[in-house]
Amino acid sequence: MRGRVRIPALVTVLALLLPPMAAVSASAADDPPVVKLSRTQAGTGGSVTVTGSGWRPRALLMLLICGQSVPSTGVTGGTNSCANADGRAVTTDGEGRFSRKLPVAEPPVPCPCVVHVATATGPKAEADAIFQVAGHAVEPLPAEPAGGRLSVLTDTRLDGSSGLLTWFGAPPARTFVFTVGNVGTSAVRNPVFQVGTSHGVFAPQWEEQQWRGTIQPGRKARIELPVELAAGAHGDYAVSLKYGGKVMAEQPWGVGRPWGVTLFWILVCLVVPAALFRVGMAVVDRIRPRQSARRRGLRLPEVAFRLPGLRPREEARHAAPPSSALPWFTPDSDPGTAGRLSAPHDESPTSPTTPTRKGPP
Repeated sequence: MRGRVRIPALVTVLALLLPPMAAVSASAADDPPVVKLSRTQAGTGGSVTVTGSGWRPRALLMLLICGQSVPSTGVTGGTNSCANADGRAVTTDGEGRFSRKLPVAEPPVPCPCVVHVATATGPKAEADAIFQVAGHAVEPLPAEPAGGRLSVLTDTRLDGSSGLLTWFGAPPARTFVFTVGNVGTSAVRNPVFQVGTSHGVFAPQWEEQQWRGTIQPGRKARIELPVELAAGAHGDYAVSLKYGGKVMAEQPWGVGRPWGVTLFWILVCLVVPAALFRVGMAVVDRIRPRQSARRRGLRLPEVAFRLPGLRPREEARHAAPPSSALPWFTPDSDPGTAGRLSAPHDESPTSPTTPTRKGPP
């Protein structure tokens, strides 16, 4: 009886404990990544140790010192306001933690400054920590323009597919689609966006594109902007969207290798040598000296044709007669022996079988 009572009690206790544990794990998974610094101020030539947690396991991160930025607004000018030449890369461990020493360098714009940590590949994630570069100029942040402000409301995507020409090295092209909303107090007319494409850990190359239209306060609009890469591009790319000097969205783009170009060069390596060999043989056959059979005194052998199905005797019967007889079977030139065939014999006087004639003395 006691065992029966203990089982329902244990089930009740587990039911009360599991929901809080699940909530704690879910909240831990939703927490943004964290960045901490060994010190908040250092001069040029020094270094600061950057540690982080809560990142994706085995993720590649970029560490930069950026100016005109605070953690609440992020990096205002994008990577253009960071000391990119002195940045460092680090890979997180299996639990999403890292520790890396970063050299202190002056960014190209005045402070306030931050240590900016962001993922270089895969899903986008970033975090900032306040840092002061000793001796570097400090200016207030640029005021945000009053009036309309745009904000990305939905996830971005790339529409389109690669065709046959892209398989042979044509520039890959897609359409960058996203939805923005006007969270300001005035209308936004013909906004100018900046679309950047980056490959691997390299900084994006920005290109301005203007969208024709007006977005009223509290309204939203679907934006479509064309994106094109260089001819023969392949690998992992990222498409970034910037508006008002702030990066608003980023979309990964995996571009396949143009195998048609490889196939073309393989065919060239096979066909061109074969064609050159044929041309060379034709030239050699054309310029080499030719000698006829008569000039060399050669006679072509007669060709004996054999009919299929004939036996050896029938073949001998149908064979052509010899062109000339043996010398001892030729007709005699003596008129008295005309028409008689004889074998050669010895007429020597010393032969014992040949009778001798005795004439008169």
